[in-house]
Amino acid sequence: MYYNYIKALHLIFVITWFAGLFYIPRLFIYHIEATRKPKTEADILIKQFKIMSKRLWYIITWPSALLSIIFAVWLLVLMPSWLAQSWMHLKLTFVFLLLAYHLKTHQFFLRLQKDKISFSSMFMRIWNEGATLLLFAIVFLVILKDSLHWISGVLGILGLGVILLLGIRLYKRTRKKHD
Repeated sequence: MYYNYIKALHLIFVITWFAGLFYIPRLFIYHIEATRKPKTEADILIKQFKIMSKRLWYIITWPSALLSIIFAVWLLVLMPSWLAQSWMHLKLTFVFLLLAYHLKTHQFFLRLQKDKISFSSMFMRIWNEGATLLLFAIVFLVILKDSLHWISGVLGILGLGVILLLGIRLYKRTRKKHD
C-alpha cells in the first residue's frame, strides 16, 4: 500500500542527489578559475564559492544521497524478487559506481576547502560529465529493464560520452576565441 510513497520519496531524493552532483563540479570550476583573478577579487570569490559548496554538499547532496539509499533499500525489502533480475544487478553496479563518484567528489570538495588545487578547471568539466553518464545508464536500465540489450546499452553510453567530450572540446575552443 505504501510502496508508491516509498518509490516517490526515493525518486525525489535521487533527483536532488543528482542536482547536487551536477552543480558541485560547476562550483569547483568557478573556484579554480577564481584563483587566476586579481588577489582582492579572488579572495572574495573563493570565500563565496567555499560557502556555496559547503552548503550544497552538506545540506543537499549528502542528505539526498543517504535518503535515496535508505528508500532504495526499503524498496528492495518490499520487492526482494528484483534482486534475482539481471537488470537490477547491473543497476546496482552503476549505483556503486555512482557512490564511488560521490566519494571521489567529496575528496575534491575537501581539498578545495583547504585551498589545495591539484587539477584544472578543464579536468572538472570532464569530471562533471561522470554523473550525467551514470544518470543515463541508471534511468535507461530502470525504464527498459531487460528489453535493452547490453551491447546497445554500452554503445549508447559510449556514444553519449563521446558527444559530451566533443561538447567540452568545442566549449574550450569557443572560450579561447573569446578570451
